[in-house]
Amino acid sequence: MGKDQEVTEHSEYSTKDYQDPPPAAFIGTDELTKWSFYRALIAEFIATLLFLYITVLTVIGYKSQTDPTKNADECGGVGILGIAWAFGGMIFILVYCTAGISGGHINPAVTFGLFLARKVSLIRAVMYMVAQCLGAICGVGLVKAFQRAYYVRYGGGANTLADGYSKGTGLAAEIIGTFVLVYTVFSATDPKRNARDSHVPVLAPLPIGFAVFMVHLATIPITGTGINPARSFGAAVIYNKEKAWDDQWIFWVGPFIGAAIAAAYHQYILRAGAIKALSSFRSTPHA
Repeated sequence: MGKDQEVTEHSEYSTKDYQDPPPAAFIGTDELTKWSFYRALIAEFIATLLFLYITVLTVIGYKSQTDPTKNADECGGVGILGIAWAFGGMIFILVYCTAGISGGHINPAVTFGLFLARKVSLIRAVMYMVAQCLGAICGVGLVKAFQRAYYVRYGGGANTLADGYSKGTGLAAEIIGTFVLVYTVFSATDPKRNARDSHVPVLAPLPIGFAVFMVHLATIPITGTGINPARSFGAAVIYNKEKAWDDQWIFWVGPFIGAAIAAAYHQYILRAGAIKALSSFRSTPHA
């Protein structure tokens, strides 16, 4: 009983005394002089390269294993469940490995959402996106180099809108799917929650990877699941067929809108940023 009271008092004390870290510099030009910044860029590049290499190989391998022209078992291969596990599992692994170096974004939409929430500077956000896109291109390039015949035959792992779905449906799937992912990122890495629950930083990669897994289960039949502009862009660049470029805008606009909504929801609704700002305005003495 006494221990429960002590834990409660400590929790209330921690919550009351907690203060959010200051927002990141808007431009952040001073980061260009730091080795840690370039180390983070390298980490994002390599992580996105590995992510695309493993996941696109999984997609192509599945299509090869179920190809009816090869008299293959249509129910064989890893299936949609296995593809979803490949994407979610790789995100779990790579976020775990790179979180302490670059934050483990591995996705321009995640970077964009964190920039809107002032968690990263503009320069870091832009350079992260460049590194992620280059890493994605190189990762898919490796797949094509090692599996050229299968790569071209089975669509190169490129994201395309499935037959029977409108562009609006595809865009909505990307918006909602990215919202789920970025909302999870914000919740799993919330510094206030980390200060209260010491186990959260260790567990953060798990819910993020699981969010990617769940979204893939839901949206693979619609768009092949983008929710990551670098993933869609890298596959389109290397495959470079008209079909891969037709709806490419969906895989940029949708994730960026979803990330923006998630950032606003977490910062202004869940963290009550709007109420704090209004209270601060009301408490300001007027001349």
